[in-house]
Amino acid sequence: MKIPEQRIKIALQKSGRLTEHSLDLLARCGLKIRQSKDQLFCFGENMPIDLLLVRDDDIPELVSDDVCDLGIAGLNVIEEKRLTLCNADRPALFDQIYALDFGHCRLAIAAPEGGDYGGLRSLQNRRIATSYPALLKEFLEQHEIDAEIVNLSGAVEIAPRLGKADFICDLVSTGSTLAANQLREVQNVLASEAVIIQTRAPLSEFKEEWINRILQRLTGVQQVRESKYVMLHAPRSALDQIVDLLPGSESPTIVGLGGDDDKVAVHAVCRENVFWETLESLKRAGASSLLVLPIEKMLA
Repeated sequence: MKIPEQRIKIALQKSGRLTEHSLDLLARCGLKIRQSKDQLFCFGENMPIDLLLVRDDDIPELVSDDVCDLGIAGLNVIEEKRLTLCNADRPALFDQIYALDFGHCRLAIAAPEGGDYGGLRSLQNRRIATSYPALLKEFLEQHEIDAEIVNLSGAVEIAPRLGKADFICDLVSTGSTLAANQLREVQNVLASEAVIIQTRAPLSEFKEEWINRILQRLTGVQQVRESKYVMLHAPRSALDQIVDLLPGSESPTIVGLGGDDDKVAVHAVCRENVFWETLESLKRAGASSLLVLPIEKMLA
């Protein structure tokens, strides 16, 4: 009897602000995919990994129900679904296992420009429009505030102008949408970014091994995003000063130069961006032959 091939299923947002970043990140981890005709399923050609492209608010439940092993979504979506399931006496059977450091935004309460706001007590007995009722409810309860939650599925920012709410609670990234609707951010509720969640259902040793491999590769990709490999020549007398100027460097490699006892070659991985001002400071300290290279992959 042939044993069916084990494949890891990852749920991703089919369209939206996280889709392109998520697909690019997995491609940088080495995954090559073939997309189905309906563009809702991606088959991993070189790894036992398949991608399901779905609505973002379906991702937590697909992972909780063990339809998918992993899911990538915003923390705001994950936490809203977790609270919604718990409020319905259904356990949220998933765990957050990795933060991806993109898709940064915040769930925040905003008030009309020119309106009175004197702190959280200003929300007492007022109406707040939101697409995140569970998160807002938890926030209000934590601060012992009694307010009416107006649940809207979209166009939350126009609720005050329509007379449907006094405040809104919505996702904020740059703040431009708030400004365009004469609103100002007054209270942060949740800081969000893209995260990976994993089902709590038992996984085979094969799947566990591959998930650990994916996470290791993700760490490598994350580490090199701003990292640069810097090579330069330095006088021995200025070596300490030059090493101190290298941004985010850990234990650079120092090699003697053939035929020149007064100089060494310095090779360093800088985990922060290397700006022109940094290079100019290194040059003034005595460094020469400076070369800055991008890093494609790195495993610690």
